[in-house]
Amino acid sequence: MRIKDGSFVVTGGASLIGSHVADQLLAEGAAKVVLLDNFALGTPAAVAHLDGDSRVSLVKGDILRTADLFDAFKGADGVFAIAGFLTLPLSQNPSLGLAVNVEGMVNTLEACRYVGAKKVVFSSSIAVYGEPEGDAVIDETFPANLAGYQPGSMLYSCSKLIGEALIKLYAQKHGVDGIALRYSTVYGERQHYRGVNALTIIQNYDRIRRGEAPVLPGDGSEVHDYIHVADVARANVMAMASDVSGEALNVVTAEETTVKRIAEILLDITGSDLPIEYYDEPKAVKATSSASLKLSRDKIERVLGWKPEVSIEEGIRRLTEWRATQPD
Repeated sequence: MRIKDGSFVVTGGASLIGSHVADQLLAEGAAKVVLLDNFALGTPAAVAHLDGDSRVSLVKGDILRTADLFDAFKGADGVFAIAGFLTLPLSQNPSLGLAVNVEGMVNTLEACRYVGAKKVVFSSSIAVYGEPEGDAVIDETFPANLAGYQPGSMLYSCSKLIGEALIKLYAQKHGVDGIALRYSTVYGERQHYRGVNALTIIQNYDRIRRGEAPVLPGDGSEVHDYIHVADVARANVMAMASDVSGEALNVVTAEETTVKRIAEILLDITGSDLPIEYYDEPKAVKATSSASLKLSRDKIERVLGWKPEVSIEEGIRRLTEWRATQPD
């Protein structure tokens, strides 16, 4: 699909990922970008930098209300299905979270079918894999291992698996092309406080700014695959532009970074000599929290030609520079 001069809708448009997808679309010459958000979790401040751009429309709407979607999707070439509950808010309100993540995705695809939108790019997650086992490399064929997950994390994972199945179903039955992008831990400018694993970055930066020691779970050896939101946005737009459909793709760096390394980067950026403190909170909401996470990005490199461009050091520097300009 051609991005230049195209018309696109981003559900969850006033979010971390949604706002950066909008930036990427505009940079590639999209003629119209509709940002649909109910502002329950997103905020107009996330897209305030787009005020005055005649190509952008910020629309209040809810993916649980099909009429909102039919109106917003009219004339759209493609839709980025980003709106959804993350693990933490879903564990706090499972009834609404499951409705948004499952029924909301059905509504989104039905609206695409109704208005004739050609393609949907769905924001999924590596949470669909569950807990990794040993040193196995996790590619898109890796089976789900959810047995050891906490209830909230398991519900979130299942809701993303359902979304992926819906993408394939609508591609097969209704001709609505679709790709599911499985993100690892997304962070970056306009960071929110709802991403379970990304909280390590933003919360500890805030602590250091207040003169408080960074605090890490366990002994700091827990690893994650941290991916900058600009790389995620680029993957979204490349997926939309491609001829690929009915596939799930890992959007990951394929690099393991310990939470201790995150704290060290933050201390270095801030020039702080505060000590790192450790704790164990058994009741904390967690997703993957192992000492090994070997994710493969071979498939997305092969089918889309995508590779991450922002290193963890550069990404955290960008995040902290943005956070320093924000009110407490």
